[in-house]
Amino acid sequence: MTSSTPRRTVLAAALAAAAGTAVPASAAAAPAPQAARSAAGRPSKGIPSLVDNRAWTTHSDWRSGDAAGVRAVLPGRRPGLAIARPAGVTDYTDPHTKKTAAWEYATWTSPEHRSAVPATEVIAHWNAHAPAGTWLQVELLGTYSDGTPTPAYVMGRWTAGDGDGDIRRTSVDGQSDGRSTVYTDTFAVDHAASGLRLASYRLRLTLYRAPGTRLTPTVWRLGAMASDIPDRFTVPASTPAYAGELLVPRYSQEIHKGQYPQYDNGGEAWCSPTSSQMIVEYWGREPSAADLAWVDPAYADPQVCHAARYTYDYQYGGCGNWPFNAAYATTYRDMSAVVTRLRSLNDLETLIRAGIPAITSQSFLKTELTGAGYGTSGHLMTVIGFTADGDVIANDPASPSDPEVRRVYLRREWENIWLRTKRYNAGGKVVSGTGGVCYLYWPAHPNGRQRRALASAGVRV
Repeated sequence: MTSSTPRRTVLAAALAAAAGTAVPASAAAAPAPQAARSAAGRPSKGIPSLVDNRAWTTHSDWRSGDAAGVRAVLPGRRPGLAIARPAGVTDYTDPHTKKTAAWEYATWTSPEHRSAVPATEVIAHWNAHAPAGTWLQVELLGTYSDGTPTPAYVMGRWTAGDGDGDIRRTSVDGQSDGRSTVYTDTFAVDHAASGLRLASYRLRLTLYRAPGTRLTPTVWRLGAMASDIPDRFTVPASTPAYAGELLVPRYSQEIHKGQYPQYDNGGEAWCSPTSSQMIVEYWGREPSAADLAWVDPAYADPQVCHAARYTYDYQYGGCGNWPFNAAYATTYRDMSAVVTRLRSLNDLETLIRAGIPAITSQSFLKTELTGAGYGTSGHLMTVIGFTADGDVIANDPASPSDPEVRRVYLRREWENIWLRTKRYNAGGKVVSGTGGVCYLYWPAHPNGRQRRALASAGVRV
């Protein structure tokens, strides 16, 4: 599970209150799929897209927009954006360390993107390298459907490390204009029933470094997922179209209970970084011995502790910040990542067929998911395949031990708890679901099948 009060619960409470609903506070190639078979049916056929993904990734992308002090770079085959000559110097007081320091900065603002889906929610993401002494900030500059602008909303302040010379990666609370609000990592229209939507946006990227150095963050991908998922307690059932299983490492969050409680109470809340680490290692990447030297050698799976530390959001007080997990994955060699929403399990089948596992977010009562043995207000697990009957094979980190992580869940139950946006809690009150949220991680230079699978999920490589 995530933290004791997942931000999805906080978001649900705010949106439900607005609607008058009571809510409680609460360099490896892809491994080939095993035992694969095809069946009739096209992925998500006839289901309209409720999601718009836009990302800036190419050399021409980085040469568009408005730039001040940045340069487009071509390190190998992966274009990026870096500091050239800083546009200025500014002071930043870190709210978590209370230290004030001067930072040189440079900025890049994307061209305006008009979303194909006028949106009630937007989640940004970035893929970057940020050496010690550097960091970045991503802002959303939106325009509502009535033509008026949003404030400049901070969607994250991020750095890869947490050394003495680094800021603490953080979301920013208290951002609202009375029409929309940012909840940790999610922009949300306050009163969706009013018809107000976000029609378009620009993303502003600010790169920072210690003054007088030649250091620079490098950003390879900057994007956002805009969506308008309707309120729904149930979703249509999909028809199984693929069977197969990927060989993904199995890690339990539960064996880390009590370890490093400064990172959201230890392993009990580490479902997101545990899932991220599974997929990072599936792609043949892992932290070095030097990276793990800080972990108590008595602890099993020290890389899970490492992932928790370096996905931790110091404002949210947890490791479940979605874009921070995606950014963590891309600190490894030649990795790409996004946060998006999918339409059905057929989309997941297409990805698995191409060798791409997915991390999914869901919430449910103990009685709603046969075999789980628990209920949760917010949890991440890794989908690694499908049985011959179409049931979901998941690496569920909320398992007592590593060997017990592999689970098989009934297709209809699992699909519904993942894709719905509304549910009833144990007290009979309406709370939220995530509406198909998932993280996708893949090599920076995917093969043709992987490119097509990602494209079918609405993700531009």
